[in-house]
Amino acid sequence: MGAAAACAALALTACGSTKDTGKSGGGDGGEGKVGVILPLLTSPFWQSYNDYVPKMAKSEDVDALKTVNSNSDPSQQITDINNQLNQGVKGLVVAPLDSAAISAGLDQAERKGVPVVAVDVAPEKGKVAMVVRANNKAYGQKACDYLGGQVKSGKVVQIMGDLASVNGRERSKAFRDCVKDKYPKLKVLEIPAKWESDTAASKLDTLLNSNSDIKGIYMQAGGVYLAPTLQTLKSKGMLKKAGTKGHITIVSNDGIPQEFDAIRKGQIDATVSQPADAYAKYGMYYIKAAMNGKKFKPGPTDHDSTIVKLPSGILEDQLPAPLVTKKNVDDAKLWGNSVK
Repeated sequence: MGAAAACAALALTACGSTKDTGKSGGGDGGEGKVGVILPLLTSPFWQSYNDYVPKMAKSEDVDALKTVNSNSDPSQQITDINNQLNQGVKGLVVAPLDSAAISAGLDQAERKGVPVVAVDVAPEKGKVAMVVRANNKAYGQKACDYLGGQVKSGKVVQIMGDLASVNGRERSKAFRDCVKDKYPKLKVLEIPAKWESDTAASKLDTLLNSNSDIKGIYMQAGGVYLAPTLQTLKSKGMLKKAGTKGHITIVSNDGIPQEFDAIRKGQIDATVSQPADAYAKYGMYYIKAAMNGKKFKPGPTDHDSTIVKLPSGILEDQLPAPLVTKKNVDDAKLWGNSVK
């Protein structure tokens, strides 16, 4: 869809390219310093997002402060939000760790009249100008369909994310429901791993001790689960190359360079590319728009996504997240192929 059509569909207060969203840096447009809060930096995905933030802030003409890492601690994230507010930021871009707990920080921001854009995770309640995210239900469904197409019957493992996060819940339920509805000959075994690599490794090791006949694995976050999963399989002599006897079909989520390398090597088969670059770009785009009082409505955008209204009433720009396999792993358009 072209920009003009997108403007009509979205009924924007002001429209056009991202460069037209207002005046720069702290001036009459209601702008100023923007705080950017990360959930963690132990995952290559979030490391990449962190690297993209200053580049995208510059391209979108946003005055972003140095990023703050909440280090996987939801309570620390609330403290980080308050610290940023006390520094006088005029906007916040936050990747919530806990969909419910984040509301305390959102309430503080609202009281100070500071708009917030949520990236990657939608809050259960609280006010945000926009959620920049991909369709996490689609992640689980794509993983299910890929595994179901490769594995006709037997046991498959779902290494889940943190169920305190809407991402973990949506990916888990979508995968589970899809298998039940479309691939009833598959038996799903589940590992709740809270986005923690050590937890994933130890629980997978225990599960494989009593289930050596696993046919497939779905990792909900390659950034934290890829290395421990491959290491655990290797230690048990179960890491077989794709196309060889005994290969366990593995599909992941994230789209990091390490997953692409694993696909090329035949260690895993597919991943869903979660757009770290677009998360940073549109996080900056929407916080700038929010600081200038611009409003959006549900509908298609001019960047191949769709804005939807969540049950909470919050708007979410659902960015595209393609499935990557051996067939398209070298596509130069994938952000995982542009990371140095």
